[in-house]
Amino acid sequence: MIRKFSLLAATTFVSAMSFAQQKGDPKDTEVWEPVPKVVTTGAIFSDAPSDAVVLFDGKNLDNWVTVKDGSPAQWTVADGALTVNKNSGNIQTKQSFTDYQLHIEWKIPSNITGEGQARGNSGIFLASTGGGDAGYELQVLDCYNNKTYVNGQTGSIYKQAIPLANACKKPGEWQTYDVVWNAPRFNEDGTVKTPAHVTVFHNGVLLQNNYELKGETLYIGKPSYHKHGPCPIKLQAHGDKSEPISFRNIWVRPL
Repeated sequence: MIRKFSLLAATTFVSAMSFAQQKGDPKDTEVWEPVPKVVTTGAIFSDAPSDAVVLFDGKNLDNWVTVKDGSPAQWTVADGALTVNKNSGNIQTKQSFTDYQLHIEWKIPSNITGEGQARGNSGIFLASTGGGDAGYELQVLDCYNNKTYVNGQTGSIYKQAIPLANACKKPGEWQTYDVVWNAPRFNEDGTVKTPAHVTVFHNGVLLQNNYELKGETLYIGKPSYHKHGPCPIKLQAHGDKSEPISFRNIWVRPL
C-alpha cells in the first residue's frame, strides 16, 4: 500500500513539474474568431434547426419536381407525409446542393409484402446527376427480418458500402436517416480531385462512417465518377410490386 501511494505521489509530482516547466502565455493558443453562428434547435431532435432549408413540411411539394420532365411533383401528400406515386416516377428538389446535413424520415407500409429487394424498395439519391437513377444512392428498404445482399440492404450506399449495422424498425413505424454529405470535387479535365464522403445514422445508429465513395451508383458494373457540380436531392419511385413507402419531415442544412 505504501509503495502504491509513493508511486502515485511521484506521478503527480512529475505531472505538476511538467506543467510548471511549460513556458509562455496560455492565451497565445486561445482562438476567439471566427465565432460559430448561433443555431436554434428544434423542440425535438427531428425538428428543423433555424438555418435549415425545409424541403417538405407535410403540406405540399412546392420544393420538388418530377425528374423525367421537370413538371410539378405528383406524389401523394396526406396526413403530413408524402407517398411514392410509381406512375409519376422519381422526384427531386428544385434547389441544388453541394455539401450538406440532411434529415429525412420514412416509413415502410405495415401491410408490406414481397421479399428481398422487392419489399419497400426506394432510395435517396444524395446527389442526382441526371435523369432516372443517375447519382449516388442511399438505399431505403425493409430489412426487418428480410434477407438480401448486404451491399443492397437498408443504409447501404447501393452496391458499394455495406452498412455497419441493421437498425430497421418494424414496417408501419417511422424511421429516420441523418446524413452528412460531402460532394466530390473535380479537376478541370474531369478527373477526381476529392472523392465524395458520407456519414449516415439510421434511427440514431451509425451505419456509414465517413465512407469514401468509389463513384456514382450503378445497378450493373462498378461505380465510377463523372464531372458534375451542385446537384438536387432525389427520391426514388422504385418499380417493384410492393406497397409504396412514405416520407416526412425533410430538411437540409447546406455546409
